[in-house]
Amino acid sequence: MARGGAEKDRSDGPERKCIATGEVQPKQGLIRFVMGPDGQVVADVFGKLPGRGVYVTASRSALDTAVKKKLFARGFKAQVKVPEDLADEVERQVLRRLVDLISLARKSGDAVGGYEKVKDWLLKEEASVLIQAADGSGRGKSKLSTPHRGNYIGCLSADELGMAFGRQTVIHAALASGGLSKRVVEEAQRLQGLREMVGGKGRTEG
Repeated sequence: MARGGAEKDRSDGPERKCIATGEVQPKQGLIRFVMGPDGQVVADVFGKLPGRGVYVTASRSALDTAVKKKLFARGFKAQVKVPEDLADEVERQVLRRLVDLISLARKSGDAVGGYEKVKDWLLKEEASVLIQAADGSGRGKSKLSTPHRGNYIGCLSADELGMAFGRQTVIHAALASGGLSKRVVEEAQRLQGLREMVGGKGRTEG
């Protein structure tokens, strides 16, 4: 599997149509939005808020298109208020969810941080996901390889990955198979999409 995340399985779970691209895809690759009582568009990252939802592909470009072309009003068939920082707020929420999921995996013994621990898990084939900070040393990161048939996550900064492990910074981390690994990979794919800028340069890479 090439670095950058797992391939999307279009047969996995329910599908929804993106109001920006018109594409139908699995819900995990989309961000759900609902309309609040005051007509304001609200991001429903957890997918649990009541009311009719509309969906946008988890990418900065799709969100920008939905805002600029007033597609939320069309999707809800009503006048809506769209926050100016909607895309940034969605990114913050997805980041928080990803950090929380990795933290939960750590607490349950399904995640480790630090070069030596990650290297050990990779050698013992206990890791299914390799996570490395986007702003970490390229030379250091190149010494560890993505697990065979596994996944690679590289959209977090060292500070953000550190939050998941209760440390100031973390450059290398790994997840065991099963547990929360699938949800972590899915959330990381959404965050990566939200951080991809024109030309493919990630926001965490400076």
